[in-house]
Amino acid sequence: MLCKMLIGIALNNILCGNCRPYMCVSCLRNKVDISEGIPKQVTIHFCRQCERYLQPPGTWLQCALESRELLTLCLKKLKASMAKVRLIDAGFLWTEPHSKRIKMKLTIQKEVMNGAILQQVFVVEFVIQPQMCEDCHRVEAKDFWKAVVQVRQKTVHKKTFYYLEQLILKHKLHQNTVRIKEIHEGIDFYYASKQHAQKMVDFLQCTVPCRSKASQRLISHDVHSNTYNYKSTFSMEIVPVCKDNVVCLSPRLAQSLGNMGQVCVCIRVTSSIHMIDPNTLQIAEVDGNTFWRHPFSSLCSPRQLEEFMVMDIDIIRDQKLGAGAGLTSNKVKLLHTPVNNNFTQIKVFDFANANINDEFLNKMNPHHVPDVVLIKKSYDRMKRVKNRVWKLRELDRERDATDTDDERQYTEFLEDLEEDEMLRKNVNIFRDASKIPVESETDDDGAPRISLAEMMEDLSLSDSTGGAGADMMTD
Repeated sequence: MLCKMLIGIALNNILCGNCRPYMCVSCLRNKVDISEGIPKQVTIHFCRQCERYLQPPGTWLQCALESRELLTLCLKKLKASMAKVRLIDAGFLWTEPHSKRIKMKLTIQKEVMNGAILQQVFVVEFVIQPQMCEDCHRVEAKDFWKAVVQVRQKTVHKKTFYYLEQLILKHKLHQNTVRIKEIHEGIDFYYASKQHAQKMVDFLQCTVPCRSKASQRLISHDVHSNTYNYKSTFSMEIVPVCKDNVVCLSPRLAQSLGNMGQVCVCIRVTSSIHMIDPNTLQIAEVDGNTFWRHPFSSLCSPRQLEEFMVMDIDIIRDQKLGAGAGLTSNKVKLLHTPVNNNFTQIKVFDFANANINDEFLNKMNPHHVPDVVLIKKSYDRMKRVKNRVWKLRELDRERDATDTDDERQYTEFLEDLEEDEMLRKNVNIFRDASKIPVESETDDDGAPRISLAEMMEDLSLSDSTGGAGADMMTD
């Protein structure tokens, strides 16, 4: 302690350099500016369209205000001029969000004459200059895409597309698209690179039963560098079968699936077509390759389903299956059910009164064709919509025209999610904050519900990024 006091007295007694050979600390700070050469105003470039900052020479970064990423980007702009000083601390100072200014307070140290170390605090102002990035420039020029994935399904219902949309959102396959356009019987995904389009093609082939075809068109050719510029097109065709469709299989395909009946009901479409035989409850899966070798079409659409009332139920036990029969479903029971169309209870397809022209159905024995096929239970739709306390996210896409039937089809898809637990396992379901949740698995009339445990909180952009830069604030 005595040593430190003596050193302090000695420093205070150093003669000033203005009148003696030495300089005091106060005069040293006044005479020497260790921040000299460090610019006090710097320009950074910001793209308004995609909200990214330019990191020279050509990298564009997504940075929130007062975030660590933005702090790193700003310090890199000063790195060359700060080679001879030591950075001690750096932090943002508050500025108006619309001022186009970012202020940063820096604390630096530097060794000066006779081994003395000076510390100085100063402010650097970064001016935000707007500049459009190359990606956004191509978008504005309307000639920006290098590859397009055209997804098509020749059906009257869009249930498979709605399910595919949720899978794309869950796996974030839409982030690399530069444009999404919905058209009749399909949707187009545009990409700035062929690699991103190929990734989408691989995803679709693993997700839904489909087949693909690729082609490319030459746009330009540089004879000096021998480089070619192509635009690639990937055509994806999904099988023309949706959930709740009644189909008629070819005799050869039905035999290969365990001698099941030719008339089947599609209960689910995922990476394969899941079907059940309404006469024997046999279940089978048909993948994309098998379907294209033995194609079949839908006999009815959801609009053709009629509502009937169940008069009586007679459970059929000890059902005998033929030789080589496959697996049967444990979730449903085989019933003999007289029906009447006076009340609303179930939805069925009425073969007896339908006008059907199908290659395989016309060749079947009429005694093997059922009069009606029960598809599913029927509930009060208005009550289900009122009690629905969840929602789904949608892709931001362009639409040519709004179809009045789209809303009804989307509502039917939401009902399918409520009724099929296996289907909604691959879908992100969000709680609707505008409605009061009720913890119940069924409605008053027995309609199935989605439990609160299966719902996710719908986070907004401010919720997910708020407070990220608070830790970077320093005094």
